[in-house]
Amino acid sequence: MKYTWYFLYTHGRPDRQNIRLEWIERVVLRPDHEVIQVDGRIKRWKQIPEAENRYLRVILLDDGETVHNAFFDRSFRGDKI
Repeated sequence: MKYTWYFLYTHGRPDRQNIRLEWIERVVLRPDHEVIQVDGRIKRWKQIPEAENRYLRVILLDDGETVHNAFFDRSFRGDKI
C-alpha cells in the first residue's frame, strides 16, 4: 500500500498507533461501505472485530490506492453515515 505524508504523520499519534496496517488493508480491499467525496477522495468503512467491533474509516486519494487517513469513526453505525 501507498501512504501520504499526512497519514504517516497522524498514524504516529498516540490515539492512532493501535490501528494496525493489516486492518487498513482489510478496509481498502473489502469495505462494508464506500462514499466518493466531491473532491474524488474515497471514504471506506469496515467493522473491525478485533477492535471491539468499531468501524475503521479509511480515506483514499482519488487513485483508489493511496491511504491519506485512517481512524475509528464513532459516528458511523453501519447502516447510515
